[in-house]
Amino acid sequence: MTQRLTGRTALVTGSSRGIGRAVAQRLAAEGATVVVTARSMTPSRSLRGGREHVLSGTLEETVQLIERAGGRAVAIAADLEDPVQRAGLVDAAVDAVGGVDILVNNAGFADYSSIEDMGEDTFDRTLEHYLKVPFLLSQAVIPRMRASGRGWIVNIGSSTGLPPIRPFREYNKTSGDVIYASAKAALHRFTEGLAAEVLDDNIAVNVVGPSTAIMTPGAAALLPDDYDTEPPEYLAQTVLEMCTSPAKECTGRIAFSLHFPWSQQIPVMSLDGRIELPRREPPSWANPNIAADGLKV
Repeated sequence: MTQRLTGRTALVTGSSRGIGRAVAQRLAAEGATVVVTARSMTPSRSLRGGREHVLSGTLEETVQLIERAGGRAVAIAADLEDPVQRAGLVDAAVDAVGGVDILVNNAGFADYSSIEDMGEDTFDRTLEHYLKVPFLLSQAVIPRMRASGRGWIVNIGSSTGLPPIRPFREYNKTSGDVIYASAKAALHRFTEGLAAEVLDDNIAVNVVGPSTAIMTPGAAALLPDDYDTEPPEYLAQTVLEMCTSPAKECTGRIAFSLHFPWSQQIPVMSLDGRIELPRREPPSWANPNIAADGLKV
C-alpha cells in the first residue's frame, strides 16, 4: 500500500455493495477517509419490471470490511431520489469527516426494457440517477473543492455509452439497455464539459467504466448467466488512478478498467491494497470504440 490518499476524504455513492463498495475499499486502503452512502442502512429493495428484488449488501458491511483492513469509513444513509436527503448529503459528509476531496458518482438504477415496452417512470428514474444526481452532487462539492484548491470527481460510466458494435449483435437487439446506455453517454459528455469548466480550479473530472461488465448484485438480474464479466478490482484501481493526479495532468477522460491498466502497465492491487493481481488483457470482443490505451480523450 502506497497510502497516496492519506489526509484526503472521499464520498462514494451506492457503496453498500458491488462497484461502489469495491471503490470505497480501494480508496480507503490508500489512506482516504471514506464516506459510504446508499439508500438505507438495510438491504435495498428495488422495483424492476413490476417486481420487487432484495439486493444483498449493507453500508454497515462495507464499513466493517474497510475497518478490518485498517481503513476508516463512515456510513450515511441517503435516498438520492429524495430531494431533501440528496440536498443534505454533501453537508452531512463534510460534517462527518471534515470535507470532500473526492466524489465518486456510482449510485444507479437500471431496469432494462425495450423502448416499446418501457414505462415512463423507468425512463425518468434512469436519467435521474445517471445524470441529474451527478449534476447535483458535483454542483454541491465544487465550491468546497475550489476553496481547498483541489478536487477529484469520478463518474462511473459504461462501454454501453459508446456506439454499439456493427453489425448489431444479438445483445443489442434484445438487451433493452438503450435508455441506460443513452444516460451513460450523456454522463460521459457531462464529464467532459464539467472538466473544462473547473480545470482552472484544479478539479479533475473523469469517467471510469468497466471494459466489459461487472457481476454485481444489481447487474445479476440484467446480464446473461454466461456473460464474461470482469473482477471489480480492475475498475477500483482505475478509479484510484483518476484520484491522484492534478487536473492539468488528467481530466476530461473516459477510461475503461481493463484497457487502461493493461495499456499503461499499472499494477492492479487487491481491494485492501496488499496483493498484486495478475495482468488482465482486455478481451478481443470488447467494444472496438474503446481506444487501445483505454481512454477516450
